[in-house]
Amino acid sequence: MLIGVGGAGGGGGIGGITAGSGGAGGTGAVLIGNGGDGGDGGNSFQGNGGNGGTGGNAGLFGGGGTGGAGGGSDSGGGPVGKGGNGGNGGNAELFGNGGGGGNGGFGVPPGVAGTGGTGGLLFGPTGTNGLV
Repeated sequence: MLIGVGGAGGGGGIGGITAGSGGAGGTGAVLIGNGGDGGDGGNSFQGNGGNGGTGGNAGLFGGGGTGGAGGGSDSGGGPVGKGGNGGNGGNAELFGNGGGGGNGGFGVPPGVAGTGGTGGLLFGPTGTNGLV
């Protein structure tokens, strides 16, 4: 396919011990197309949050997809698990912005934030990093 946007990754399922990770975003079409956004990691009850999915890479013209957010751990009064890591942003190829990194999820310790994707070779800024 020459023109078209990559599909978004699905969200991770809610977990007991460890929640599901978000799916990766699809790659943009070869010529013109943004990468799809990564899915968010699932939240967990007293367990570990799922990791966010990676943003999809773009075609020659288009921006990278945003990384999914890491899932959180909600203790509900019990022990708190680790937060899920944010997904990295997708990369642009020639013209386009790098996708932003996903935020790290709440937990002990909190999830690591995802890094922004690289901008296009000829034009485009690097994506912003996620927050912890």
